[in-house]
Amino acid sequence: MAQTSTVNAGIPAGPSHSDNLYLKVFSGETMKVFNTRTVLKGRHRERTISSGKSAQFPAIGRAAAEYHSPGNVILGQKINAGEKVITIDDMLISSTFVSNFEEAMNHYEVRSEYAFQMGDSLAQAYDQHLFAIAAKAAKAGTTGAVSEMGAATEHKIGASPTLANIVDAIYAAATLFDSTNIPESDRTVFVTPAVYWDLIQDGSFINRDFGNGGANQNSGGQLKVATFDVVPTNNLAKNFGVATLAGKQAGVATTDYTVDATKALALVMQKQALGTVKLMNLATEKEYQVSRQGTLMVSRLATGHGVLRPECLRLISALA
Repeated sequence: MAQTSTVNAGIPAGPSHSDNLYLKVFSGETMKVFNTRTVLKGRHRERTISSGKSAQFPAIGRAAAEYHSPGNVILGQKINAGEKVITIDDMLISSTFVSNFEEAMNHYEVRSEYAFQMGDSLAQAYDQHLFAIAAKAAKAGTTGAVSEMGAATEHKIGASPTLANIVDAIYAAATLFDSTNIPESDRTVFVTPAVYWDLIQDGSFINRDFGNGGANQNSGGQLKVATFDVVPTNNLAKNFGVATLAGKQAGVATTDYTVDATKALALVMQKQALGTVKLMNLATEKEYQVSRQGTLMVSRLATGHGVLRPECLRLISALA
């Protein structure tokens, strides 16, 4: 027997599926973009200024010892002096606008996640700029403010290095640091995630005899090799200034953060190597705008970065 067609209140006019107008149940969760950790915070010299466009870091050379001949007048030796000036970059911002109307139609909260994502984007730019100036100094062999300071270096270990080659390069960096009187404390080797997990998988440095009780092959953990804390980061092996935010000062583009470090495997450094001057710390502000019927949210950061002690930097690269 033929059936008559029925009317379904869930069907909108025109071709459609039969359930388009039924209520969608909120799952209680929102899908977020995973964020990269900021790893250089606290691992280099940071200074906050209340006003001005730059900050001075004085540098003093070494004094020499000598024998005194009886009767000779002691005049005093000349000690080299210099300075490193770090200039504040233009203010970095990340912003979004939240419409009252659109927010009312959502049945989940977005403002806190928006604020987090904006702040995180600035934090990643912070890390990337520091890695960029470190890689650029190592590739250029940058020297310090006084002659007693050595140069930043790049160790090219071949286009297709093995894990053993990387490990040997890290030990060679430790030897170099020791021979140039770089303090043993606050040393870090930043590595790509691939290198980090290769080191964990290899297992040589998580043996209890090597003192890595906190690292294991189940969950990774804090790994220490040749006096260095091993820290993985996604912000090291990049073509900075092309794949990342380029520099700008007083409205003019700069090349301070422009360098190709895509072949970087590890960056070996001591805390005195890099410096950051902060004029405005990371903060998020919001303002309700009647004319636009919504809230403008802005995260901002005003900092400048520079190399203070280039001899405390060594880049390990997969280059011939």
